[in-house]
Amino acid sequence: MGEPLVRRYAQNPILKGSDFPKGSGIIRVFNSGIIKWRDRYMMACRVEDRALRNQIWIAESSDGYHFVPKPAPVEMPLHNPEFAEYAAGMYYDPRITELEGKCYLVHAAHSAHTCRLSLLVTEDFERFEWLGFISETDNRNGLLFPRKVGGLYARLDRPNAGGDFGDIWVSYSPDLIYWGKSRCVLRNCQVRWAWSKIGPGAVPIETTEGWLCIFHGVRTQCKSHYVYQLGVCLLDLDDPSKVIARAEEAILEPQELYELVGQTPSVVFTSGAVAEDNGEVKLYYGGADTVQCVATSTIDKLVWACRNR
Repeated sequence: MGEPLVRRYAQNPILKGSDFPKGSGIIRVFNSGIIKWRDRYMMACRVEDRALRNQIWIAESSDGYHFVPKPAPVEMPLHNPEFAEYAAGMYYDPRITELEGKCYLVHAAHSAHTCRLSLLVTEDFERFEWLGFISETDNRNGLLFPRKVGGLYARLDRPNAGGDFGDIWVSYSPDLIYWGKSRCVLRNCQVRWAWSKIGPGAVPIETTEGWLCIFHGVRTQCKSHYVYQLGVCLLDLDDPSKVIARAEEAILEPQELYELVGQTPSVVFTSGAVAEDNGEVKLYYGGADTVQCVATSTIDKLVWACRNR
């Protein structure tokens, strides 16, 4: 294919901390989940202030490029003793999946017990109900598949494997709360450009060729500098633990100034993508843990890359 596989939006970044309500104290927005819900693009933004307090803040758009944040962040269950202990005021990297008419938001929650996955549900993006923690400790990058697989709900995640390494796993559940039947999907050592760790990114897109999965991978440059890139693979529709095909090359790497310079240099990190009816894919990603960006591709190009790159 002669055209670029992934094309950055010319007006990136699409959201900055200064776009949030005056007085909110927000200075960064990145790694945001996204869904197209009733013809509106609903983005669950990870935002931070100067005290490194994390919040999840909904922003809305009619075209997928120009977003307006709501007046206030998502109200979290901060007074719930269990949430308070295992989230400790740090919750981040949301992913959104529509399932059976509701939108489920999986996010990481960090505390002295390390990181766990937590689950919220909404029907209007105004009120969110907390359903509980859905993983053991030392697990992050959780996301739900958009339909059941083999009669069970399915989830991708990245349990840490000791030190600073991690692989992508799939697990199953009858009720979205209790999970098991876990299997490794892809190991970091199988990804040439991501020997440190990999993790699920966007909610899988169902295609005739398989589940199209955009993930992130990290390599350690010069012993101490992390470089975050994006890759793509196809998983079997009936058994998502099986990788059908995978692009050997990264599909997006830090190149622009807003990806190279920021709170965490050299980062492109996705928490969501939208597949349009015309085959276009809007790929949303954080730049340098500082700003929110978007790029575009197509399902055909990404499937082609899995088999030919």
